[in-house]
Amino acid sequence: MWRFPKANYIVKPGDSLYQISRQYGVTVQEIRNINQISGNMIYPGQRLIIPIATYLVQPGDTLYKLAQKFNTTVESFMVLNNLSTSSLYIGQRLQVPQYMEVVVNVDQANVRSRPGTNYPIVAVMVRGAKLPVTNSSGNWYQVELFDGTRGWISKNTVDFNVYGSNLPITTILGFYTLAEGPTLLSSYDSFVNNTDAISQLGLFMFRIDADNPTEIEKFGGDFTNEYVENLIRIAHERNIKIFPVIHNLLYERGNVTVSKDTVRTMLATPQSRAAFIQNVIELIEGYGFDGANIDIEDVYLEDSARLSAFYTELGRALHERGYYLSASVPSRVSDQPFNPFSDPFQYAPIGAAVDEFVVMLYNEHGWPGSGPGPVVSIGWMDRVLRYTMTRVPREKIVAAVSVFGFDFNLTTGRNTYVTYEMAVNRARQYNAQIIFDEETQTPMYSYTDEQGNQHEVWFEDEASIQAKVQRAWDLGIKGIALWRLGMEDPEIWTMLRNETVVRR
Repeated sequence: MWRFPKANYIVKPGDSLYQISRQYGVTVQEIRNINQISGNMIYPGQRLIIPIATYLVQPGDTLYKLAQKFNTTVESFMVLNNLSTSSLYIGQRLQVPQYMEVVVNVDQANVRSRPGTNYPIVAVMVRGAKLPVTNSSGNWYQVELFDGTRGWISKNTVDFNVYGSNLPITTILGFYTLAEGPTLLSSYDSFVNNTDAISQLGLFMFRIDADNPTEIEKFGGDFTNEYVENLIRIAHERNIKIFPVIHNLLYERGNVTVSKDTVRTMLATPQSRAAFIQNVIELIEGYGFDGANIDIEDVYLEDSARLSAFYTELGRALHERGYYLSASVPSRVSDQPFNPFSDPFQYAPIGAAVDEFVVMLYNEHGWPGSGPGPVVSIGWMDRVLRYTMTRVPREKIVAAVSVFGFDFNLTTGRNTYVTYEMAVNRARQYNAQIIFDEETQTPMYSYTDEQGNQHEVWFEDEASIQAKVQRAWDLGIKGIALWRLGMEDPEIWTMLRNETVVRR
């Protein structure tokens, strides 16, 4: 379970951000980020949220009391602080555990309903599976499973890890698709080779049926039920949450009217919404998913209120059955009209209805007619998230970022999609020098093609994704999502393993 201990601090006369940061063992920038403060000005009586990284031992403190205070365990305090004894002394500075997990170190490990081998098995995990720890008792750890339930696993079958605040702790949602052509392979290899660095998997393989908008159809290719069930098995054995992504996209290339009309019909009445919701439930239960992600993107502005009502009704229905609801939502930066694509989405009611609010930050650049630039710059990410946090609890927010890029033909004004591999190969082909643009935290290069056309290529790599993970952590949101697996710089996975903590 993710631990992000926080304290509420009331500013006193004479206080400064520097003094407060020293008192709590955090940086001034961390206090600025979580409180959305741009400068150093604070005023007496102001309430600040302080992310607690360290704690100064006070008279009467014991490890047991501190474990209760910070909702963790004595063992986690001892391991994180390299303590050989439970004795403390006044003034001792301790790192506060932020997250603790176990990693299965045997071929198969049973998770039981209670601590003891005589209790029923509720799940079976394979080697390498990661499980958040919520408690311990004797020779057993209490862990949280992919479906949100809890169970107990023997300490003899796992390795224990505990983390402070020195590395970003993040959820990684990977979006999964079938093959989209000879140069856009399916997400399968990327998923199965990197399950240790993925928290959740969203299968972009289901769509609202345009011919009958209360129904759900398969999307993206000819796949069998067994194919989906195998992905669910792989995910669940590694404690990864998995759900279908149900969308309203790509009915006719270049024509979003079908998408809007399909959603309008589904949303039209309480009865039509209820019929669709029942089909979402049947899809979840038919395959054994953990919930659903709804990715509605093209909506008439006049349907905005009905769309919010739909999310409220769907959230109620799924939560009654113990299922998870995630929503992928276009980016907004204010309550005022900003973009016809995103204006229909009311962040506050949607955010209240869902467990997870996935803000789709793409495409800042790359839409038809846009000028050259990154798909998601760090500045755009910051701007969208700071607005989102005023409408949605930050612990629900996931920032969806691209792992792809665009080749912008500056001469013709057209742009084309590129994967990381395509971008790097094209740079080699034209002997172009890749630079890392510090302002946007994105790699790019320029070249001239055989017809004399001038190009700029903006894409994503390990360094740009690391910057986005760090920004998500600095802002205190839940994590990031990657669109889509199989298009990325392979070094992203090395970075996630070594420079971050990917939580389940």
